[in-house]
Amino acid sequence: MRIVERGVVNSGEAGGPRAVATFPSITRLSDGDLLVAYRVGSTKDSDDETIEIRRSSDEGRSWNDPVQPFSSTLSGRCGSLKVAYVTQLEGRRVVASALWVDRGAFPGKPLFNEETEGCLPMEILIAESEDLGRTWAPWRIVPVPQEIGPPSLTNPLLRLPDGRWVLSIESNKDYLDTSRWLQRVVYLYSEDAGHSWSTPVTVSQDPSGRIFNWDQRAGIAPDGRLVTFSWTYDRETSVYLNIHRRLSTDEGATWTQPEDLGFADQASHPAILPDGRTVLAWVDRFETRSIRARSASAIDARFDPASEVLLYEHASVDSRVQTGGTGEMLAEMNLWSFGLPFAEALPSGDVLVVYYAGPLSCMSIYWTRLSL
Repeated sequence: MRIVERGVVNSGEAGGPRAVATFPSITRLSDGDLLVAYRVGSTKDSDDETIEIRRSSDEGRSWNDPVQPFSSTLSGRCGSLKVAYVTQLEGRRVVASALWVDRGAFPGKPLFNEETEGCLPMEILIAESEDLGRTWAPWRIVPVPQEIGPPSLTNPLLRLPDGRWVLSIESNKDYLDTSRWLQRVVYLYSEDAGHSWSTPVTVSQDPSGRIFNWDQRAGIAPDGRLVTFSWTYDRETSVYLNIHRRLSTDEGATWTQPEDLGFADQASHPAILPDGRTVLAWVDRFETRSIRARSASAIDARFDPASEVLLYEHASVDSRVQTGGTGEMLAEMNLWSFGLPFAEALPSGDVLVVYYAGPLSCMSIYWTRLSL
């Protein structure tokens, strides 16, 4: 695997509401265009954050001007949009799934409460488009049971081979909740295009509450199998572990035991090609301080170290190591100035990876094209 091209999707504009661009995702549309959605705001966690979309008709080499099509006001409540993903359905239909943060519940407070490990109230939203994302219907709120707490969204909505929709949701604690956090990942299924949803089905959880499966990324192989890659955290030692992979042959009802992939720490959304070859990017914040990628011959195959490429290397020297408790680790997320790669297979057989990077005051979205 080799890098063949690089470029910029969006440049941060210092000192304004578009200073910090983060959390990109990319979707290949049915007409061959690419759609990138990313979050912009005056800081990395801000009341004014919202979602922008850009479109490319040349496999990512150039991008049109950004648009901000989504409202961050929900049922009269002021909030912000933290992340959004777009999923291609049939024909010209696409659906956006997004994470909305209630900024009025605890005015002026950050997303995570360092003392309790809780987070601000959040909602999962979906909106449909009949013209490949040029216009959008209003938001619909996905009902999430109170037992999940404020829900996190870390993966695009999946459309299963049988036509059902799946949302992968991660549990959190309420902002002032001081009880022990028993983090888990659940799936919500819909058989009617998102108008109603199932009760939560637990996908991964350590019942003891020691191991967290954060930012779980999922993909569907050509043979219908599901694969997930988890950012694995040990709260007892306050250390990020290696990425773990799980597989499901029954659309998420059962899963294999987690497999240690041998590299750390935060996985990208995988790019899965029509022949099953898979590209996974990841962020290594505490060792090499870089973003890298490897390829595998199938979703269950070994990611070959010989295929590894360096996508980004953080230039500044930073002596920070993993210390402190889980609350401190959550608070430190606002200090990370590179990360969250997202990979997508292109019609040509190449793979495009997008990620954010830059100084804390002005971050941009970059792309790298990989040839297999």
